[in-house]
Amino acid sequence: MALAKSLLFIPDISGFTHFVQTTEKEHSEHVIAELLEVLISANTQSLRLAEVEGDALFFYKEGNIPSQEKLLAQVETMYTAFYSHLKMMETNRICPCNACASAPNLELKIVLHCGELQFMTVQGNRKPFGETVIQAHRLLKNTIKSDNYILISKSLSDEIGLKSSYQSKLFHFYEDEERYDGKKVSFLYAEIEVAKLSLLGFETPEVVITNRPPDFFTEREMKVDGYELFEVITNYRYRHLWVEGVEEFVFDENEVTRGGTAHVCVINGKHFNFTTVVKDVPIHQLVYGELTTDPPPVEKLYQFYIIEPINEGLAKLRVEQFYITSSIWQKLLMATIGKRQFTKGLIASLDKLEWFIANRHTLKT
Repeated sequence: MALAKSLLFIPDISGFTHFVQTTEKEHSEHVIAELLEVLISANTQSLRLAEVEGDALFFYKEGNIPSQEKLLAQVETMYTAFYSHLKMMETNRICPCNACASAPNLELKIVLHCGELQFMTVQGNRKPFGETVIQAHRLLKNTIKSDNYILISKSLSDEIGLKSSYQSKLFHFYEDEERYDGKKVSFLYAEIEVAKLSLLGFETPEVVITNRPPDFFTEREMKVDGYELFEVITNYRYRHLWVEGVEEFVFDENEVTRGGTAHVCVINGKHFNFTTVVKDVPIHQLVYGELTTDPPPVEKLYQFYIIEPINEGLAKLRVEQFYITSSIWQKLLMATIGKRQFTKGLIASLDKLEWFIANRHTLKT
């Protein structure tokens, strides 16, 4: 008695190798990790994740192949989620590094195949292996000119009744074949046009218009490249090493900081919520801004780190604070002790930042 056929489903991020080799390593890894999480979350057909394979995900569905309609809907859902997230990354980007700037150029291909599966258990994890798995992965290596396509093996297209004549708004299939180990393997493929996807909406960061002088500002020259200083300030992994009085920072460790990013600062057991905001600065400057509505005695506190690179080893840092108060009591407290406390903490943090910059290569972070 033949075993029931199983589905193999492999989304593969195109351009990953070039992306990692030519961009900042840490941010490129975060970008790929985010996109893989997006694809995993877009799994609507209860596919099982067998493996994360660098830039690809290996899903399967044992002994069960969804209908043609469900599979094509699953594919469209993944493409929609993937390109919606890329659009959000592009729109909300504040980081000037090559990884973040070139992320929107990444593409997605998805290979679908079916057949009988064998399984083995490795360290308690049951994983599929065998000829069907090998065939699915070989189908990723083909001569399709696009890097943005769905490929369905003939064995699967026959199983679900999909023909090359099938057409929809998103899918227009073509027949093709490749030779692997001297054997001819046929398949259908369709290039995906991003413009035909109904991309999901997303929140854009608050754009702050500062049409008045800051309530407080300070400037100093830092002996560091301006882009490296921007990375230190925006990378929350470093915050506990230089922000004064902070016990803990809570943030998404797999996310690149961008407009709208949230983090929590814990001081004396109290949680202060911050959100990344943006404002316009001259093209030769870099800016990171954050907003909190938690610290008394103000309604809102905006803080901007404005960096002007001078040369490879020197940058000018200007920090501006804007306080929003709504009552006479708040204004009185800020005029007496509030502003003094805020500025004292900021100056102490900048002193520690300067120390961290000077010693960062010898510290364990």
